[in-house]
Amino acid sequence: MGVLGSLVAPACALNVEGDDAQGGGGGAGTAAALAPVREVMEAEVAAGQMPGAVWLIARGGDVHADAVGVTEIGGSAPMRRDTIFRIASMTKAVTATAVLMLVEEGKLDLDAPVDRWLPELADRRVLARIDGPIDETVPAERPITARDLLTFTMGFGLLFDASPPIQRAIAELQLVNGEPVPMTPHGPDEWIRRLGTLPLMHQPGAQWMYNTGSLVQGVLVRRVADQDFDAFVRERILAPLGMRDTDFHVPADKLDRFAGCGHFTDPATMAKTRMDRDGAESAYASPPVFPSGAAGLVSTVDDYLLFARMLANGGVHEGRRILSAASVREMTTDQLTPAQKAASSFFPGFFETHGWGHGVAVFTAPDAVSEVPGRYGWDGGFGTSWINDPSRELIGIVMTQSSDFLFSGALERFWRSVYVATQ
Repeated sequence: MGVLGSLVAPACALNVEGDDAQGGGGGAGTAAALAPVREVMEAEVAAGQMPGAVWLIARGGDVHADAVGVTEIGGSAPMRRDTIFRIASMTKAVTATAVLMLVEEGKLDLDAPVDRWLPELADRRVLARIDGPIDETVPAERPITARDLLTFTMGFGLLFDASPPIQRAIAELQLVNGEPVPMTPHGPDEWIRRLGTLPLMHQPGAQWMYNTGSLVQGVLVRRVADQDFDAFVRERILAPLGMRDTDFHVPADKLDRFAGCGHFTDPATMAKTRMDRDGAESAYASPPVFPSGAAGLVSTVDDYLLFARMLANGGVHEGRRILSAASVREMTTDQLTPAQKAASSFFPGFFETHGWGHGVAVFTAPDAVSEVPGRYGWDGGFGTSWINDPSRELIGIVMTQSSDFLFSGALERFWRSVYVATQ
């Protein structure tokens, strides 16, 4: 912690710039107005929450980017605006966009069973009880639909308790339903086959369960589009938006810009674990066997701004429609019923202020950051976060590579400082 505290770097690529983004009303503010945000982030680096961070605040046509700290634990290279980060679950919104594209083209029906494309998930059985043997099951009351995958109500998801037999079976099958590293060794077809050997945890549509829906979405896109999922994402989303540094791996000629991976601190034991290796030894340094729709992408703050702005502009990028306005509205609107929320669990109090759209969380009530609900976005488990706030015409993106930043209160302090600075 003391070493990290001495490595707060000068601002890098700090600027306020205008561009042709739609919208208006006030800019992101001057560097002086946003200085308190930097002070918060310098303090977090000094406290050892992460070795460094890059963030970007856009409002109307004004963009302000800033950086503190260094790119890896014990390193000296300063964070830069073009540093590449593992964005983990911020991938989910991109994956949902791919699914909605296929819906718009009439190739996929949101409310039809996915059995046609994913026969491995037909005729489901459901655990009689979540902590029971995996062979004690009842029939599923209905098939899984594409909407179930998007809203995370397919009946299968992440458990934070490793003891139930179903969780042990997931680990034995190497499905990687939780942490993105180590990655699954199975290709998409083998992965979905193995998933299909397990019962669901709950009835389809009964409750929200995190993560698995995005993994299955990637396989679904591959089958419906008759194209590898990663190739579809590059061709239909990344290339049209100009997201040049976003992909499912970091090529060798960009590894010098790839941030090292920071710590996850186990709250029970306070033991620190490195989440991934750095540089060429990273799991993200080569193309994956299974491009993960849940957590597979790497990106930069400017690249992700292009995606976030497309959504803020109702699906349009530089005059080209990427996604329909109707799809964007559905994607960014809470899709969960009160009964589904009541049956679900996540972090304490999550559903008191959050709902879920398609690939994004939607803030449904005032919280510690804003008294006005309606913002949407999501976080990445390696230490990244993004929000679009239509009420303020505000986009905010912050990228670190330490999950301690997410769970220590540091992320909330960052967002509160942004909202104070841009009010």
